[in-house]
Amino acid sequence: MDLATILGVAIAFGLMLMAIVQGGPLSIFFNIPSILIVFGGTAGVALVHYPFKDIAGAMAVAKKTILSKDESPNALIVQLMEFANKARKEGILSLQGLMDNVEDKFLLKAMQMAVDGQEPDTLRSMLNTEVEYIKERHDKGAEIFVSLAAYAPAMGMVGTLIGLVQMLMNMSDPDAIGPAMAVALLTTFYGAVLANVLFAPMAGKLKNRSASEVLTKTLIIEGMQSILSGENPRIMEQKLHAFIAPKLRESTFNK
Repeated sequence: MDLATILGVAIAFGLMLMAIVQGGPLSIFFNIPSILIVFGGTAGVALVHYPFKDIAGAMAVAKKTILSKDESPNALIVQLMEFANKARKEGILSLQGLMDNVEDKFLLKAMQMAVDGQEPDTLRSMLNTEVEYIKERHDKGAEIFVSLAAYAPAMGMVGTLIGLVQMLMNMSDPDAIGPAMAVALLTTFYGAVLANVLFAPMAGKLKNRSASEVLTKTLIIEGMQSILSGENPRIMEQKLHAFIAPKLRESTFNK
């Protein structure tokens, strides 16, 4: 569970609601025509732009903004060093006994490939291909939310124009001016909130999550290739430390 995402959304909406109720009832910001124009229009335009399966995939990827938790690169390096030392002493097949305690599916797959006797270069090539497709899926999800962040204000502007036309066509009827103006203003409000409080921040979070996940998988690939190659553990550790910030590096040889 990502506390930062939950806290950020709660603060943004909480402060907006507080400002609204300070000036009047919350109900004045609820307008069905405006909701239909912005929410329905944004969803419809997104379906025109992207296939339905891509939209569904983006919704699944969006769960990473809340449910995903960043793994510690340094903890992963320590784990890989344990595997390296065991493989160096007892042979690569000794990793088979450690697989039951591994939760990361990508690391488990890499270990199984190593135990099965894959060549280091073959292991790297196959796993890199998988990482590329993972990154492509994540980029597609982030791209869709960037597009939604553009569509929502655009549909808000469409609603504003609709409201203004209705207002100007009924200037002789004072009772019709208020509802038309509400549509004009609230559609802009809904579009701005969707774009700047939800869609754009979610796209940014997904990009950060993707970069973090790619880093984790790259460490696994480099580590498992070094283990298969029989590389000196000290050299392997230095190679893996190059991927993380100096302040995060903890050498297993200094303990």
